[in-house]
Amino acid sequence: MDKIIVEGGNTRLQGEVVIEGAKNAVLPLLAATILPKEGQTRLRNVPILSDVYTMNNVVRGLDIDVDFDEAKNEVLVDASGNILDVAPYEYVSQMRASIVVLGPILARNGHAQVSMPGGCTIGSRPIDLHLKGLEAMGATITQTGGDITAVADRLKGTKIYMDFPSVGATQNLMMAATLADGVTVIENAAREPEIVDLALLLNKMGADIKGAGTETLTITGVESLHGAEHDVVQDRIEAGTFMVAAAMTNGDVLIKDAIWEHNRPLLAKLIEMGVEVIEEDGGIRIKANTASLKPVTVKTLPYPGFPTDMQAQFTALMAVVKGESTMVETVFENRFQHLEEMRRMGLHTEILRDTAMVHGGQKLQGAPVMSTDLRASAALILAGMVAEGTTTVGKLTHLDRGYYQFHEKLAKLGANIKRVSEA
Repeated sequence: MDKIIVEGGNTRLQGEVVIEGAKNAVLPLLAATILPKEGQTRLRNVPILSDVYTMNNVVRGLDIDVDFDEAKNEVLVDASGNILDVAPYEYVSQMRASIVVLGPILARNGHAQVSMPGGCTIGSRPIDLHLKGLEAMGATITQTGGDITAVADRLKGTKIYMDFPSVGATQNLMMAATLADGVTVIENAAREPEIVDLALLLNKMGADIKGAGTETLTITGVESLHGAEHDVVQDRIEAGTFMVAAAMTNGDVLIKDAIWEHNRPLLAKLIEMGVEVIEEDGGIRIKANTASLKPVTVKTLPYPGFPTDMQAQFTALMAVVKGESTMVETVFENRFQHLEEMRRMGLHTEILRDTAMVHGGQKLQGAPVMSTDLRASAALILAGMVAEGTTTVGKLTHLDRGYYQFHEKLAKLGANIKRVSEA
């Protein structure tokens, strides 16, 4: 089992860092490759992450050819033959995002069976919005023995209002609607950059999608889709993680090719805190002096609000800012587990339901801690960089789901960090 060991206390990150393609974009993009009956689909700028391998195996398990060229960061998919309609439990059970294959399989085959998915234990994350939307489009849904079965000779375009702007449900229904009969309108749709990226690929495949990035999506169904080529958008969460890392270490770091608009909610809070944020031709530069930073109040919300996937990392930054900061988590009900681990490092925090009060500015102490989910693992590593002494972060399977060579990138910026394997 691997562990990351961080020697903290005097870390100051400097230099520039390259950001990978977005994990949260590439997984639904891979699901979309199920749809075309003609041609091959080539995805470029694909991050080398365990979740990508898992989704590749989900697609491959449908009797689809999938070739991942890690040297080129490219995935080539050929779904032009007949495909299976039962997603393999072995891989679906490992990852929550795999539920997004339900819509594409159903739209293409008229029948789909997918097991209830697994993933990080950060909240219930029900899939009822996915199923209600497909039912509204004419599908018959049954759930037995942990499996979801959907049947529809051909889905019908309809108007769908989502009670919550779920990213996964928006992606699932958008993909399903591309081959539906008629026009589908999704209201209160998710607006994330990853939604826009998926719509770009689908339109390249021959779909007719309008309104991506707004709260109303209009999808006019077509008879068939074909293969296409597409570059995965930059990972705004990885970019944001390095922005926070720079800010909490008195750093001066250029996040290469970072997209201001995608990171606007985080950047606004960094600026409010007193971090110097500079937009340059090569990306976004983050400079900070933690002694002059001010506490802030943050509330996570669906995009374009502050991303829940940056909550854990930002609370690590709050820990080094003198005064009382407040983090309100409105998206997932179980996403403060990392703070319990940071208490082992001396963090003073109070948690009341969806709100954490972080009493920052007191020196953290290195300690053995355990990752509780993907973003928590990054937050604990960042905390280790500013803590006195040695911090050991275990259970790195979470980290590897969303960050590529995270410790190596931090080391190049000046962190005293290494990854070790234990028998």
